[in-house]
Amino acid sequence: MFSGSVILFDHAERNNLLPFTFTKPVSDIRIGILTIREKWEKRLKTITSSLTQVYLQKKFEAEIKDDNLFICGGLIPSDEIFKIISSISKGEAILSEGKLVAFRVDATDARKFSNGENLSKLNAKEISFADRIITQKWQIFKWNDWAIEEDFQLLTSGKKTAKPSSTNQIIAPDNFFMEEGAKMECSIINASSGKIYLGKDSEVMEGSTIRGAFALCNNSEVKMQAKIYGATTIGPHCKVGGEITNSVIFGYSNKAHDGYLGNSVIGEWCNLGADTNTSNLKNDYSEVKQWNYASQSFENTNQQFCGLMMGDHSKCGINSMFNTGTVVGISANIFGDGFPRQIIPSFSWGGASGFTDYNINKALKVAKLVMQRRNIELTEVDSEILKHIYNLKDR
Repeated sequence: MFSGSVILFDHAERNNLLPFTFTKPVSDIRIGILTIREKWEKRLKTITSSLTQVYLQKKFEAEIKDDNLFICGGLIPSDEIFKIISSISKGEAILSEGKLVAFRVDATDARKFSNGENLSKLNAKEISFADRIITQKWQIFKWNDWAIEEDFQLLTSGKKTAKPSSTNQIIAPDNFFMEEGAKMECSIINASSGKIYLGKDSEVMEGSTIRGAFALCNNSEVKMQAKIYGATTIGPHCKVGGEITNSVIFGYSNKAHDGYLGNSVIGEWCNLGADTNTSNLKNDYSEVKQWNYASQSFENTNQQFCGLMMGDHSKCGINSMFNTGTVVGISANIFGDGFPRQIIPSFSWGGASGFTDYNINKALKVAKLVMQRRNIELTEVDSEILKHIYNLKDR
């Protein structure tokens, strides 16, 4: 256990990860079973804080002590990476392809870094972590397979799975684990192609068919006769149904009905109406281009399969359709027939026929009601964050 302060800092590529990092630090992105922050905290056996955008810092405040270990918030730890970074001494740093990914300093240098000032001279060494640092939105679903595998080992090591009901058919049971309180009946579970994890008090309802890798986090539900392919993660307090392939839902969001979600990432407090469908493959099989907030342009993902990216608090009505690579910002409300455009700014109201502004006061009222249903308060700080995003030029 590290006795100092562990601070996860946003890297320079954080804007590539918008809209997800509009409302949270990079380290709170969920990939695998856990968020990046949770992965570090379980390994370090300590609570972390964040160094992020100024408007987020009131909610995610950096805790500076006499001894401070800074870690890039986009770095997904492995056992090997954990050993390397946890052994850093004061005054040492690790670079990956010339970029700072970890360093350990006293309070003076910690405050300098927090204020954007130059650090005192550090003893730096280069170690390539490029294939472990999230810098693009599509990496969240692309890397989800091995991320589930690693989190599965981290969470289940030395533990015994709860016993599933005999009404289920489980293939490759050694790759299956359910926490106490999880429920599952009359379902087919194929873990031969990847680990399958059911979190505490989660439920898989009758007739569901699931292939690994798959993670159902705490208090989430798979509705009856759902068809789910790996590598898919359903975060905590979600309800999902229909057909899902290689997608990540961060948490507190619903896709509870029939419809297809493929190669997609959905933020928190989202709702996909009945029979919502996402396209994840172009008709000409070419690589998908996707909106990048950092460059304010569509950029090639170099991916043949890429679906919907939807930011926190956004929602769509029944029978909604999304084209390949569509990006939806924060608190957008989408409805009507036809395909809307492939970039839907935050606080948009409308659909394929056009969008108007979604009044911030109405948006906050809805967010408050939605969160109250899960016994979570929309705090004044949360409201100020949403107001800040509403006022951004490039939202």
